[in-house]
Amino acid sequence: MAAVLTWTALLAGAAGCTTGGPESLGRVFGKPPAPEDVVRVAPADGAKDVRPGTRLRVRVAGGRLESVRVVRAEDAQDTPVPGRLSPDGRSWRPDDDRLALAAKYTVDAVAVDDDGHRAARHTTFTTYVPDERFIGYVTPENRSVVGTGMIVSLSFSRTVTDRAAVERAVRVSADPPVEIRPHWFGGDRLDFRPHHYWRPGTRVTVDLRLRDVQGAPGVYGLQYKTFSFTVGRSQVSLVDAAAHTMRVRRDGELLATVPITAGAPESTTYNGKMVVMEMLDVTRMNSRTVGFGGEYDIPDVPHAMRLTDSGTFLHGNYWSVPDPFGRTNVSHGCVGLKDVKGGSSGTPAGWFFDRSLVGDVVEVVNSEDRTVSPSNGLGGWNMSWADWTADSALK
Repeated sequence: MAAVLTWTALLAGAAGCTTGGPESLGRVFGKPPAPEDVVRVAPADGAKDVRPGTRLRVRVAGGRLESVRVVRAEDAQDTPVPGRLSPDGRSWRPDDDRLALAAKYTVDAVAVDDDGHRAARHTTFTTYVPDERFIGYVTPENRSVVGTGMIVSLSFSRTVTDRAAVERAVRVSADPPVEIRPHWFGGDRLDFRPHHYWRPGTRVTVDLRLRDVQGAPGVYGLQYKTFSFTVGRSQVSLVDAAAHTMRVRRDGELLATVPITAGAPESTTYNGKMVVMEMLDVTRMNSRTVGFGGEYDIPDVPHAMRLTDSGTFLHGNYWSVPDPFGRTNVSHGCVGLKDVKGGSSGTPAGWFFDRSLVGDVVEVVNSEDRTVSPSNGLGGWNMSWADWTADSALK
């Protein structure tokens, strides 16, 4: 039997996406500079169709770069991009200036100023796909170990109009066997899932046979690729926004009960099943990037786990005073766990982060909000099996 741990309010804490307004944040940090004034990344965040001659550069206006990690994703395979810092630590460049075609680049950079303050930047861009071709960006990555809630998701570089042809060219299988069915979200995204969460130990194989498949008039696929991933243990965490707790279950057994803070009444947290999409040791959170005003800009949020495309995270928090964990909801929509500045494995947030996988399920109940949209992140578990299977292009 797994031991049942109950976290109590041991540390001063934080709220998911912020707690106070700009004045309270200013008292904690001073006014943080804008991301582009601290860590400058070219090509720009979110840039698409970046041409091969464009150069990738990371720079800081002051201080120095502490770390830079760049990853190139092609055909569901992530490859680190080697590079080097300048002697003064103010810039980074790749060893090879040529950008790959039809690839997605992810840049994670951490800078430190002369006073020891750290700031993080997370950016992505995609490179040019030659005319008359399309590819599918695949989640999860090849050879990964994922949680029981992982959904196979293909995001296409061009809108697909012949869905049946593309669907026939993608095969998702499992060992041990289980029925896996597709669902289209518009013309540029195709997801696959089984009826219920994956069984731990399942090996899932995805065959992309898209090369020369016509996805739209005059537009043909580029990939002929097989990749696979393995489902690790089952971990499902139930966040009760009314009780301010998160019950973590591993393989069906209660592992821990953790105090949390969820979205405040004016910015509630989505209800429903969400899947961990990415895990970041530290990241920057700016309210303007998720549709708010200038309520917050936190440069070093620790233990951040993305749950939706729209910006819902479960993350560590060190700035909320007084301590709201297990007591009240004060965030801007995220789920916050107690943490310390810089993050620590000894906090509830660090404990949970260290025991989590991409693909784990976090379900929120009893929030005064609607259920998260199935297309917002990997939210397909919020659809009935009948609704999920009804959208296949192959009848």
